[in-house]
Amino acid sequence: MATKLDPGSHSVSLLNGEIVEENEFGSMRRVTADTLPILSGMSIKRLVINPGAMRTPHWHANANELTYCVSGTSLVSVLDSGSQFSSFTIGPGEMFHVDSGSLHHIENIGEEPAEFVLAFRHERPEDFGFGAAFGAMTDAVLGNTYDLQASDFAKIRRDTSDRRLAGRVGDPVVPESAHFNDPHKFAVEAQSPPVGSAVGSARLARVQFWPALKDLSMYSLRIREDGMREPHWHPVTAEMGYVASGSSRMTVMDPDGTLDTWYLQEGDMYFIPRAYPHHIEVVDAPDLHFAIFFDQPTPGDIGYRASASAYSREVLAATFNVHIDDLPNFPFTNADPLIVDRINPLDPRD
Repeated sequence: MATKLDPGSHSVSLLNGEIVEENEFGSMRRVTADTLPILSGMSIKRLVINPGAMRTPHWHANANELTYCVSGTSLVSVLDSGSQFSSFTIGPGEMFHVDSGSLHHIENIGEEPAEFVLAFRHERPEDFGFGAAFGAMTDAVLGNTYDLQASDFAKIRRDTSDRRLAGRVGDPVVPESAHFNDPHKFAVEAQSPPVGSAVGSARLARVQFWPALKDLSMYSLRIREDGMREPHWHPVTAEMGYVASGSSRMTVMDPDGTLDTWYLQEGDMYFIPRAYPHHIEVVDAPDLHFAIFFDQPTPGDIGYRASASAYSREVLAATFNVHIDDLPNFPFTNADPLIVDRINPLDPRD
């Protein structure tokens, strides 16, 4: 059995990810399969929008989007097919979902930078900007579209490259209706944790709580230093996580029997393919907070505790190649706890 004490193929820093755009209006960095080849069906982006700026209207051609707000106050608009329009405010601990192909924008309406972590349901998401799409059409075509003269569009400088971040002209326009609840929006951190113990909790943005979700979901996971995420795997679900705060150690087993063990710091992201066993524990921090995204609306897992309870001691002795009397006294567990107490000190890794 080989152990590698480095991120290997599973993790990179999102803070140092590929720069999509960076200027006085904010920054966009991403990790796709181009920079982390193990990514499959998912990718991640970090977006910072400075006060008075916006992520201009755009859409994603091949991926639904699930976004978590880390800080700041923003206005989000979504134009879905059938001319269904929504406009709503987003603050820290709130999320929004946008279908592939739906036009949307994010506008900072507060006095501090707005930070977001965005998950996409494709390893290489494709974007179209509304401004760039305007540049694809002639003055005459645009004039015909809007019942205007072609000359009315002559002064609009246009090309087909997207201006992703831009400064707002004037004050923000926030309709009163934007403060109401909206189907695209979900306040995950306001949720009473469906999974909780003395050493940790998980708040769940999944389809049973948020019907808008189709092929993505998210867990807001918090674990204290005296707790641990039980070793487990997701039978039909890939996992992509972002370290919002704290530091931790993760171990993943690959199909060839090698182990990738590495340390995660704030701003790092990781990816675990479907059914790969893994676990998470806190290191050198009082606690940790992960935003964990999944490629299913209702992720499921199988944990080590319930697995040991599923078989007789005779089967387990043969499985582990030990005498039956040398087996631990496994506690019966009919439902995995997700978060367990860490009653043993942190063990060293080679």
